[in-house]
Amino acid sequence: MEATRVVVCVPTYNERDNLPDTARRLRTANPAVDLLVIDDASPDGTGDIADELAAADSHIHVLHRAGKSGLGSAYIAGFTWALQHGYDIIVEMDADGSHQPEQLPRLLDALTGADLAIGSRWIPGGTVHNWPRSRLVLSRGANAYVRAALGVPLRDATAGFRAYRADVLRARDLTLVASQGYCFQVDLAWRAWQSGFRVIEVPIDFVERERGASKMNRSIVAEGFWRVGWWALSSRRRGPAATRTPHAPSTTAIPAPAPPGDPAPTTSTPTPTDSTAETGPSATSTPAGRS
Repeated sequence: MEATRVVVCVPTYNERDNLPDTARRLRTANPAVDLLVIDDASPDGTGDIADELAAADSHIHVLHRAGKSGLGSAYIAGFTWALQHGYDIIVEMDADGSHQPEQLPRLLDALTGADLAIGSRWIPGGTVHNWPRSRLVLSRGANAYVRAALGVPLRDATAGFRAYRADVLRARDLTLVASQGYCFQVDLAWRAWQSGFRVIEVPIDFVERERGASKMNRSIVAEGFWRVGWWALSSRRRGPAATRTPHAPSTTAIPAPAPPGDPAPTTSTPTPTDSTAETGPSATSTPAGRS
């Protein structure tokens, strides 16, 4: 039986204090999953550390870029590499420890009946640790704005811990994606939903970084505000296309064994109001449908 190939894309810029631990945790919890580090010429030597990790582990790969070009650009480079190398499932994950590698199996399990699984902080079961009130308000407010502007029924469209079936990324001309900051996440989730792909939210535990500086700044917030507004105006809140045929239960193994005691995947999204919306594959796995 041919196993499903999974790669986790981790962009880095000045993450030398976090990358080794993140890589170790990912490879320990998910030994059959590959890791691709996308480093934007970090001046602190993160790229060199990534090369050392890759030299010691054949499941770790490194993509070096000439300089800092933004989160969206880094992920597009990683997605392109992964598609060229024949991966079936492509995962986004932060390098700073805010996403728990031990919870990756939750996302992969959710793909049994979906095309995109998003690790959500804002559905029942999701948690956020060590964020100041200002960040909580900003994140919740941004997601409320996205739902109101675009009509996409997701509680956490800005989340950066997610798993795509390769078909979702192949269906999009990645060279035309211009969004960079957190609105990059909104862009890909919204377009996937619009195209009729099945999108599921899975609760995760988000933990604020302990080492290094956050990349959040005012320009990222501003980009998200105006791009989402422009998309809303130009699309006129057009709903999703005809829903694609749901994936039948996979006959291939998704190699991401959960550690003992890890809770089973649970998902929840707002209930769509359109009578033609999807109802999802099970009571604990509700895909985003029409709004």
